[in-house]
Amino acid sequence: MTTAGVSDRYRSCFESTWADETPIERLRFVVLDSETTGLDPHIDRMITIGAVAVRGDEIVLEDSFDALIAVADTGAVEIHGITPDEARGGLEEAEVLTRFLDYLRDGVIVGHHIGHDIGMLDVACERHWGFRTMNRSLDTMDLTLHLERDGAFAARPPIRQFTLDALCSMFDVIPHDRHTASGDAFLTAQVFLRLLRLAARHGRTTLSRISEPYDTT
Repeated sequence: MTTAGVSDRYRSCFESTWADETPIERLRFVVLDSETTGLDPHIDRMITIGAVAVRGDEIVLEDSFDALIAVADTGAVEIHGITPDEARGGLEEAEVLTRFLDYLRDGVIVGHHIGHDIGMLDVACERHWGFRTMNRSLDTMDLTLHLERDGAFAARPPIRQFTLDALCSMFDVIPHDRHTASGDAFLTAQVFLRLLRLAARHGRTTLSRISEPYDTT
């Protein structure tokens, strides 16, 4: 797959795309996770990208993405488990990004503390082609806190833990394959399905209603 025309192909996906009032059941969500060499998008690099689509009320396993990027230094191996030797066998960053953008299209990006992943993706796209991603996005933690404010968890103690592990525990999702991009994307997708069901019960049935940033003030 060539990296030529990446910007044009990607931008063309947004000529007709989701509106604020688009019902949840019509959306294609892309649940995204990446493992990175560190937390600074301007210094660090993505090592792996994992994603899986959610449509309607199900995870679409055949609509998924998983790739390893070639980097010289993988950073905190004790967290993500990817050694420099393994990473050197990955694909070049531009090729992985090209494949991912062709997979992503105009999907609504979903993730846990997704700002980090989108920040890494944006800087990488700017580095190669001079553009940032245009996708709508939502954070599972923001949606969880909105639902708590809506009264969805009235029988539970107030939420004080904001990790993916905490949400897995809250929704009885077994945290298998943690700290791999594809594993964390699948776990987040399972949590997200539970959040969508609660959202529907509390009147959050459109894109704008589920993608509101959470204001802590």
